[in-house]
Amino acid sequence: MTVSGQRSGHLSVAGLISMRTGSRTRSCHPLQTDPASRGARRGMSKRDFIALVDGVHQLVRALIVLIWGRLNTHVSRIMSDLVAERKWLTVFSLPAYSPDLNPVEGVWAHVKRSLANLAAMALDRLETLDRNRLKRLQYRR
Repeated sequence: MTVSGQRSGHLSVAGLISMRTGSRTRSCHPLQTDPASRGARRGMSKRDFIALVDGVHQLVRALIVLIWGRLNTHVSRIMSDLVAERKWLTVFSLPAYSPDLNPVEGVWAHVKRSLANLAAMALDRLETLDRNRLKRLQYRR
């Protein structure tokens, strides 16, 4: 196998676990690929996170209590303003470093373990593998 050593891009994944009394637990995990251009912003933006929450709200059609980690994007002033506009959304923040309190961290750990020692030849192949593994976990307890 030949490895070029060139960057092929960046894959970002956000995760949200939806729990509702009397319903199955579901997970939402949008993937976003970013090209390997230098100087370009990589990863999910504040608008991407809000779009995720808005999409879940349209899906469940109910009030949402969101428990977020302390990612700088989550606690920014712009994000606080966007959250304040949504009367159906209540947000709580987890303590500083608390992966044991965040169920999404367990999902990430499982997916990362399943991809250990993988040398994906292309970003789209990695995206497909991630999607398949996350889909398998989507309805598990």
